[in-house]
Amino acid sequence: MTRPEVRIYEVGPRDGLQAEATVVSTDAKLAFIGLLADAGLREIETTSLVSAKAIPQMADADELLRRLERRPGVRYPVLVPNARGLERAIAAGVDAICLVTAATDSYVQHNIGMSIDQSLAVFEPVAAEARHRGWWIRAYVSTAFGCPYEGQVNERAVVRVAERLLRLGVDELSISDTLGVAAPVDVARVLDALRTAGIGPDVIALHLHDTRGTALANVMAAMELGVRGFDSSAGGTGGSPYAPGSAGNLATEDLVYLLDRQGVRSEVDLNGVLAAARFIASQLGGELGSKVGRAGAWPQ
Repeated sequence: MTRPEVRIYEVGPRDGLQAEATVVSTDAKLAFIGLLADAGLREIETTSLVSAKAIPQMADADELLRRLERRPGVRYPVLVPNARGLERAIAAGVDAICLVTAATDSYVQHNIGMSIDQSLAVFEPVAAEARHRGWWIRAYVSTAFGCPYEGQVNERAVVRVAERLLRLGVDELSISDTLGVAAPVDVARVLDALRTAGIGPDVIALHLHDTRGTALANVMAAMELGVRGFDSSAGGTGGSPYAPGSAGNLATEDLVYLLDRQGVRSEVDLNGVLAAARFIASQLGGELGSKVGRAGAWPQ
């Protein structure tokens, strides 16, 4: 079987829902995840093992993982913030986890209540245990292009955090435009700095928010530089509760449409993604805000 030319990493069930005020039921989340798998998505970030007080939308994480139908060939990562989250992950039988830090201390402080150094110290035993168990590990470098508290972010700060995460043994870095402020020139600047430091596109994915309408342009720029992994959210849902002004993630349907028209193989079915996106929009009580969600596929 041929491998896709581009990997689409679906974040809708976790990052897409975490800041939504309308609480989605566990049954609906499981149905959403099933629709995403039906569409051909093979990496679906499922939930977050955080405090229910911090992120009420994720209060059902343990139940969801207990009831989740894990399909062969599909990876279901979960966000693990600390040792307690690791214990819950072990109990749930997961085999893929995510860690989240940032390129700026201010954002990490607002997000998880610690500095970058402290967050990496917390992650070290978590990553060590995950490696011991043979789990796949991804790490987010949030605010890689701009921070709501510190403004423009120097690419050297991104490199420093990325290098330290790789030393912990992570398999993939998700370089995140948390505020949706990047343009292609910024993508090139950060990716070039990472490449110069010996961090190539084989271990990099881009997590792009479409706050200012530049996400797809950034995808094209990154593809020209060799990146083949992109995060997206069916329906374009998402936004960080700790990043004032951030809007939704790059919509999976917009990304799949672009790749299809460019002749780039993703092995994800656009109509299937649209079905998942429409379903989750109905659960949230709104309409699809993505471009392809509104216009539909073409030819229709």
